[in-house]
Order: sequence, then C-alpha cells, then structure tokens
Amino acid sequence: MIKLYKSLTADEIKKASVEDLFSSLSTGKTGISSQEAKKRLEEYGYNEIEEKKINPLRKLFGYFWGPIPFMIEIAAVISAIISHWEDFWVIMSLLLINGTVAFFQEHKADNAINLLKQKLSIRSRVLRDGKWVELSSRDLVPGDVIRIRLGDIIPADAKLFDGEYFSVDESALTGESLPVEKHVEDVAYSGSIVQKGEMSALVVSTGMRTFFGKTAKLVEEARTKSHFQKALVKIGDYLIALAIGLVVLVFLVAMFRHGGLLETLQFALVLMIASIPAALPAVLSVTMAVGATVLAKKQALVSKLTAIEEMAGVDILCADKTGTLTKNDLSVADLVTFDRFTDSDLLMFASLASRGEDTDHIDNAILTRAKTSGALEKSKSYKQLSFKPFDPVIKRVEAKIEDPSGKEFAVSKGAPQSILALVLNKDDTSKVDENVRRLAAKGFRSLGVARTNLQGIWEFVGIISLHDPPRDDSKDTIRTAKTMGIDIKMITGDHMDIAKEIARELNLGTNIQDASQIIDKTDKEIQGVVEQADGFAQVFPEHKYKIVGALQANGHIVGMTGDGVNDAPALKKADVGIAVFGATDVAKSAAHIVLTQPGISVIIDAIKESRKIFQRMNNYAIYRISETIRVLFFLVFSIIAFSFYPITPLMIVLLAILNDVPIMTIAYDNVKISSSPERWNMRKVLGIATGLGMIGVVSTFVLLYIGMNVFDLKTGSLQSLVYLKLSVAGHMLFFVARTRGHFWTVKPALKLFLAIITTQMIATIITAQGILVPAIGWYNALFVWGYAFAWFLVTDFVKGPIYKLLEHKGLNLRNSK
Repeated sequence: MIKLYKSLTADEIKKASVEDLFSSLSTGKTGISSQEAKKRLEEYGYNEIEEKKINPLRKLFGYFWGPIPFMIEIAAVISAIISHWEDFWVIMSLLLINGTVAFFQEHKADNAINLLKQKLSIRSRVLRDGKWVELSSRDLVPGDVIRIRLGDIIPADAKLFDGEYFSVDESALTGESLPVEKHVEDVAYSGSIVQKGEMSALVVSTGMRTFFGKTAKLVEEARTKSHFQKALVKIGDYLIALAIGLVVLVFLVAMFRHGGLLETLQFALVLMIASIPAALPAVLSVTMAVGATVLAKKQALVSKLTAIEEMAGVDILCADKTGTLTKNDLSVADLVTFDRFTDSDLLMFASLASRGEDTDHIDNAILTRAKTSGALEKSKSYKQLSFKPFDPVIKRVEAKIEDPSGKEFAVSKGAPQSILALVLNKDDTSKVDENVRRLAAKGFRSLGVARTNLQGIWEFVGIISLHDPPRDDSKDTIRTAKTMGIDIKMITGDHMDIAKEIARELNLGTNIQDASQIIDKTDKEIQGVVEQADGFAQVFPEHKYKIVGALQANGHIVGMTGDGVNDAPALKKADVGIAVFGATDVAKSAAHIVLTQPGISVIIDAIKESRKIFQRMNNYAIYRISETIRVLFFLVFSIIAFSFYPITPLMIVLLAILNDVPIMTIAYDNVKISSSPERWNMRKVLGIATGLGMIGVVSTFVLLYIGMNVFDLKTGSLQSLVYLKLSVAGHMLFFVARTRGHFWTVKPALKLFLAIITTQMIATIITAQGILVPAIGWYNALFVWGYAFAWFLVTDFVKGPIYKLLEHKGLNLRNSK
C-alpha cells in the first residue's frame, strides 16, 4: 500500500501501479460516489491553478497614483502653497470621489470577466455513481475516473488504465514540440493536449498539486491591444501633445507679462487635467465588460475582449456547414449493402465500431437506428476487445471484435474512400462512388463500413447515409447577414454535391469550389479563387488556414468557425476565431469567441452587439476630442486675448470630474446598428470632432462677451458663468456626438440620461447658489441653460453638412488614388 493521495509525489505516481493507485485512492474502475466527491472537494479544494490576485486596497491605491492623479495632487499642493485652502480641500475631495467611482466601476467589470472565465472552463467526462456524466473540470477530485479523447485538454494529472494508446502535446509543460505517445500505466499531465487516441484515466492530482501547478511560474497573459484600443491611445497622445503645446504657449505669455509662476503652474497643471482623457481606461473596461456580458446572454462567450472590436468589422464569415448552418441532428437515412450483407448486418457492424459513452453525433445516430431495427440487440453477443477512435488523418474508426464462437475479426467505419482503401476488391469502387454521388445529391453524408473475414481480408459491408437538415433559422439569418454587409462562405469537409445542395437550399450561391483548387497555386491565384467562391467542399484543416490567409490578404476582416483540434491554427489566424457549440477544448482555447448554442444566428447576434459596442466607443472618441478642443482653445486664447483666466483651477477640476463620471454609463447607451462592417476612420473622427469643438469655442467666446459687456459681471461671477456654460454645453455636445443624424434619431439610455442630468443639476446648484464658486443667481443660471441649448441645436444642424463634406472629400481622395 502506498501513501494516501494528499501526500503523493510525481515520482511516486509514476512508479505506482494502477491497481495500487486505485487502492490508495479508495476507488474502483466505476469511479467514486457524488457524496464522496463532495467530501474530497471540501478537503482537497477545487481543481484550478490559483492566479496571483491583486489586493483590492492596493488596486484602489493605484487610482490615486498615476500621471493624471499625480498632476491633480500637485495642483492641490500648489493651492496649499499659495494659501488657496478652499481649492486644496475641494480638489482632494474630488480626487477621492473620482478614484473611488473608477475603482468600483472597474471592479464590477472585473467581476463580469471572471464570471465569463468560469463559463469558459473546461468540462470533463467523469464516472460518478457508476454513470458517465459531464462536469466542470474544476470539480474533479483525486479518485475520479475520466475519459480523455482527441481534442481534449487534459484537466488533471491522471494515471492511464484503459485504452490502446494516445498521443499528447506536452509543449506547454516541457517546451518539446514533438507529440508524446502514452500507454496504460503512463501518467497524463494536466494542461497537455490530446492529438490522437482515446483512453480512460484515474485522477491522481488536481489544481496546484499537479505537475503544471507545481512547476509553472504563472504570469499574467500579455493582452494584445486591438485596433480600436491603439486608435484611442493615439487620440490620447494627440490630445496630450496638443495640451503640452498650448501650456507652453501659456507659460511664454505669462513670462512675457511677468505673471506669477506658481499661479501659472497651477493653471497649467489643471489645464493638462482637463485635456487628458482621464476616464478612458475606465470607459474602455466598463464598455467592453458590459458588452461581453451581453454577448454571454446571447450564448457567445468572449475569451479575448479585443475580439469584440474585431467582430464589428467582420465582412466575411467562413461558416462550418455541420452544426452552424445545419442542425447537427444526424439521423440514418438510406442504407446500401454490398454482396451478401443485409441491412441488419450493416447496422450491427457499424454499432460494433461505435461507443455510446463518447456521445458522438454519428455514433448516436447509428446506435439509435440499430436499436429500433433490432441490430443493437444482436450486437450484444459480440465483445469489443479494442477500439481505435476516429483519426482525422485517416478519417476512420477501427475496433477489434470477438464473435460468440470466440473468433476475432476487425470492423471499421469512416469516410467511404478511406474504407474503400482497405478493401482488396476494387470492383466495389465504381459502386461506392456512384452511391456516394447519388446520396450526396439528396444532401446526405455517406459513411462506409467494412469488416475482415476469417482470412483477415477486408470486405466492404455497405454505406450508411446520414441526414443533417439545415437549421430552421439559417436561411433568414443568412438573408439578414447580407443586409449587414457580411458575405458568408460555407466551409465543409463533405462531398461537393452535398455542399451544393445545402447551399442551394439556403440561397448561399452555388459556386462551391473543391478545396483542391487552392493547392499548388500561387498566392495571387488562391486569392482570386477564394474571393469568387461561395464556399468550399472536401476541406481539410490546412485548407481552412489557407482560405483565411487569402481572404485577409485581400483586405477582409475574417471570421472563421471551427470545432476540431485541427481547426485551431485557422481559428487563431482569423481576425475572429469562433469555436462553435460542442467544439473541442483545443478549439475553444484557440478561439476568440466560444458559442454555447448551435446555429449561425448566434454569430450574427454577436456581430450586431459588437457593432453596438464599436459605435459607443466611436461616439466617446468624437465627444472626447471635441470637448478637449472646446475647452483648451477657449481657455488658452482667452488668456492671450484678455489677460485673465476665464475659469479657476478648481472649476477645471470640477468640470473634468463631473463630466467624466456620467460618461462611464456610455456602456449602456442605445445606438443604431450600422448596416455595414465597422472600420476605424481616424480622418472622419478627427474631422467631425474638430468641427464640433470649434463651434463650442465660438459659442463660449460669445457668452464671455455677453457676460463682460451686457451683464457687466465681475471677474468671479463671470468665471462661474463660463464654468456653467462649459459644463452644461459639454454634455449637450455628447448628445450631438452620439448620433450620425439629428440628436432625436436615437433615444439615449435612461441610465446615461439620468447620470448626465444629475451631474449638471449639481453644477447648476453650485454656481447658482455660490457653493465653492462665486454665485451667479438662478436667473443667470437659467440663461446659460437656454443659451447652451440654442447652440446645441445649431451644432446639431451643422453636424450633418460637416459629415457630408468629410465623406465627399474622402470619396475624392479615394478616386484620385
């Protein structure tokens, strides 16, 4: 007897026999009970690698120590040095409020992402209470019996005890690129990938006690920035550079006029605060997290957040036929027998080459038909001695069988051409080809079945046809996709005639090409073929990779669906890799989005939601640039022209914080879905933002003139008047920026609207009543609201011609190239 499971080392697991481990772990080959599993889970812990977690207090502290908070803190210190204590305490209070709000918003976003990660966890086939069930891999405990198949990521360290062999990729653990062959009594390590074969195993170590958990130094995954994130960073850099240039100008003017250095420095700092998009990280995090949560409700789990933006730009979707365009609800249709064999023989031999516990769609269809015909009952007198699972290279399954008399023979089922290759009697070739074509014309897939005779010679038993009808929603969804500017290309490994029949039924177009058309051709020739084709038949995984690459070379943003282990390279190469419902663990890990429901409608829903998210971020970018231009240019030119500061540093901090906090609710805003794929157009964004911002500059200068010469306000009240106008007009500007048409064409989300109204009411009360700033009275405050609203209408009507001018210039620019 060896040590109890909690004390087992990796060497002891290797040296111990399977029987010793079963005894040590107090379990049998029928697994453990659910009650015992629960007890061990409480004692041993969940099967998961613990990630390094950041202390919440440390994370909260991070919001008060960075470039932007640091500048605010310096401004507060300067306020104290020059004895502006009121400004000091208000600035510090606002900094605390802003940091706390940002912390809780991002904390909420992190929780949403963690929930998605749990939904994406690997699932395992486990023997509990003597029955095969599917459980989350995190619930595995030592003593569990699991079934590991092609395409699985091994969920725990386990000792293999049943099955012929399998080949695993242990490169994530050892760095060795070549696959390792495993047999009974070998140890399969957590994190390795099954490339071939199928075996049962006894779980020995889980979580941090696995080989991977003990030896791997986990580091946070490097997050790739999406095109949109890079664009927003460029916008931030542009605004900061603009602010620095204007601040330098302010300093030069102050030095020329012999102004106070500390006062100028304080104003310069808060000017930088106003120009830097401080809310950008929080807006990005919250918008992406909220979007990912919405996508999860639509049965699309996002494993890489950058895929949300990429999906908005997808203009070609390469969709698998089986399970995406069709129901993946296989049923046996026609049976074709050869020579002396009967339908019952065909179904019986096919059943002997199947395993019900693997829950394979093809096996289930065959076993169901065999059960209703009585062939399954007949097969029970035979014994399955060994089983070689489906190999995607040779495209067939093989099993060794013992008949009631004790004689042994082999059975195999798989692609008709692969089965035909086993048979010496080549007279069957024409009959097989003819029947495969005939069945394919009906939209049926064909499966060949063969067995060996007493001399060990393979005999072709017959063909089983399988029917997988198109999904009820596929035709309408494809029509919707076309109206959204998305071209769908069907990708299938099935026969050409099957592909054409399904394409005809779904109105996809019948220019279906054989995948051999992209072999041994130049890149340019391949690009021409894939561009014109409506789909591809008889596709192998390496063909998918070439198809994606050719489409990307033609300037397309490509979405690719897949489910198998060999689809992983194409899923990774695609701009958006989509693991369809029922995909292998390897396909899920390679994909950007994992579907938890079959069908193409889920993908189209996800694209619609991604376009909404893109629109929200695009609206935010236009608003943020416009707002910065509006405030910066007005303040700097006021200093130069009138030799005074039109608002105080405290007012700038108030403006930055009160305007940024409600903008975080942009993640929930209503937007109009674009009828074409979204692409980041920096020229248009900068053009429209500059136009809207300059209108704001002009309107504020007009108000400044009214305040100075009509209302004859003193400096303090004039500054409060200008501050209220900048605050109110700033959020009115957002209502202009958030729509391509007039502001009333898309109703804002209630959460966003209430957040903006609340903050602007606070700004109005502050200025009208004289809280923290000089009072202007309710009459002047209401005048500012009316004045801002009038310019809001002017800006909204001018916006349309600006868009048309930019689009006209863009068209001329493209035509001139």
